[in-house]
Amino acid sequence: MKLPTLYPILDAGFLETRGLDLRSVAEQMRTAGVSLIQYRDKTGPLQTILRNAAAIREEFLGTDCKLILNDRADLAVLAAWDGVHIGQGDLAPEDARRVVGGGRWVGVSTHTDQQVRLAELSSADYVAVGPVFTTGTKADAEPVIGLDAVRRARSWTVKPIVAIGGITRANARSVIEAGADSVAVISALFVEDEPAGKVARDFLDLLG
Repeated sequence: MKLPTLYPILDAGFLETRGLDLRSVAEQMRTAGVSLIQYRDKTGPLQTILRNAAAIREEFLGTDCKLILNDRADLAVLAAWDGVHIGQGDLAPEDARRVVGGGRWVGVSTHTDQQVRLAELSSADYVAVGPVFTTGTKADAEPVIGLDAVRRARSWTVKPIVAIGGITRANARSVIEAGADSVAVISALFVEDEPAGKVARDFLDLLG
């Protein structure tokens, strides 16, 4: 599989804190030409997650954009999304695969070399590594791993790598040059006085 170079994550808690409308942001991502997106809601009720997933899916109807739901393999299936992304404290990749089947993507987060090696041996389709740089999006973020860890991850796995954590337009190219196939961005999409769609387009142009 080949990942797009840009992997936007729409985090429900972050958007709510900023007073941003989920559907409006999704529409901006579609207009910018985003072809992979993740929706993450760590605390919302199941019905809210499904309702928001349906709204995002409607925005991307008629496009080739892959829709990835964070954490919940069961809800990814119910929402008719394209895959699930799991963390180290969630289902194992093989368990997630049993839920979503062979036709959907399974991504897994890693924070250490050992976790990358285990992900390479698993049924996961891609491996996320991070946080590469300091990030303020997650209060319980793992220790920063730096670009050297991205380079090591590239040597440990042939699967596509998504780098995450503190990635901006200023440093995104360095992450790709270190071996990542894609960069995941959350807060970097929302810059004062710049529409999120314009920022996403900048990332796409920068990363090629």
